Amino acid sequence: MSEKTIPYKIYLEENEMPKQWYNVRADMKKKPAPLLNSATLEPMTLEELSGVFCEELAKQELDDTTAYIDIPEEIREFYRMYRPAPLVRAYCLEKKLGTPAKIYYKFEGNNTSGSHKLNSAIAQAYYAKKQGLKGVTTETGAGQWGTALSMACSYFDLDCQVYMVKCSYEQKPFRREVMRTYGAHVTPSPSSTTEVGRKILAEHPGTTGSLGCAISEAVETAVNTEGYKYVLGSVLSQVLLHQTVIGLETKAALDKYDITPDIIIGCAGGGSNLGGLISPFVGEMLRGEKDYQVIAVEPASCPSLTRGTYAYDFCDTGMVCPLAKMYTLGCDFIPSANHAGGLRYHGMSSVLSELYDQGLIEARSVEQTEVFAAAEEFARVEGILPAPESSHAIKVALDEAKKCIETGEEKTIVFGLTGTGYFDMYAYEKFHDGAMSDYIPTDEELAKYREKLPKVER
Repeated sequence: MSEKTIPYKIYLEENEMPKQWYNVRADMKKKPAPLLNSATLEPMTLEELSGVFCEELAKQELDDTTAYIDIPEEIREFYRMYRPAPLVRAYCLEKKLGTPAKIYYKFEGNNTSGSHKLNSAIAQAYYAKKQGLKGVTTETGAGQWGTALSMACSYFDLDCQVYMVKCSYEQKPFRREVMRTYGAHVTPSPSSTTEVGRKILAEHPGTTGSLGCAISEAVETAVNTEGYKYVLGSVLSQVLLHQTVIGLETKAALDKYDITPDIIIGCAGGGSNLGGLISPFVGEMLRGEKDYQVIAVEPASCPSLTRGTYAYDFCDTGMVCPLAKMYTLGCDFIPSANHAGGLRYHGMSSVLSELYDQGLIEARSVEQTEVFAAAEEFARVEGILPAPESSHAIKVALDEAKKCIETGEEKTIVFGLTGTGYFDMYAYEKFHDGAMSDYIPTDEELAKYREKLPKVER
């Protein structure tokens, strides 16, 4: 098909939106290792998971055999407010770079929350409401997930308690206020309002917090408050499942114009964006139908895939959650207060960890200053100010496009643009003022945390 017939933005029709989520675990011959009860070291049961999560979400978490799961009509009705999301051909960027590569990005920032997080937030809020709950608790790093969940809870008239990583709480007051506008109660984490928060503060005075800390506080509050359950914005298999609307729409848009990508790129923190984008493509790889180069991009300051250990570890700093087998830096690893708040998690999704261990995806780590340089380069040409998290993917997409200049290869590159960066101006200011620095943990520092990993023989 002639390039001239491919529009800048490829939109699906409303009736072409996915009616089912895709569960990549069903096509994995070697499944991700199960979540373990930290006391018994036995796989978590539905009853045990339902003590923390909504029952339907617990079922989705344990289901590794059903390939396609129906999206309830109430959720699809909400999706129609902002989906299908566009797949954009970056013609201007290609021209500016002078690359023979064809660059596409799936833009997930075209909703009030400003990110892809709303795809799972509305699903989890729906199941909470259906179960008759009063409210939910959660954590948030950059604030995108907290914003999305507060919006979803407002829609279903649910109370929303958010523990926000302290450095993000301080750096992003406007993101915090959006959550409060939707009715959420926002607490900087670690806090003195929970037992685990007080313990973390005592052990790490002056800490800027981490997603692991905030998760611990949110779980403690949920299990100790009648009528509440805990919901999570990344990492868990249920979240990756909901986010597959990204990849399913991306694949449908590409298929509409007979486009086959060579490289698929996504930022990686806990795994929700990356897992959602790549799952349908990885499914083809698992079934032996096609082959793609899939790249996970993480911050050099929190390099769980590239420098972590594949082992069972706690999902949270307070060690109140189950054990998950994942690439991890250690549950008490607290990253430097870098500005990609959504990528400041010590581990990686069990699904993505297993795919990485099998060699189906690769990983790269990038430093913060070069990420913001790439973000600025993209913004000046494409007219979208990207979130710092998304900009990790932009950095590697630019790298690959520039390689094509040298080789002359006309590769097709697809990356996920997970959201906008209009609430991240504090970080952009630091970059523009030359006050932003890069921090990379030393081998000795990582070894210290590695030694503390739970001893699990499975």
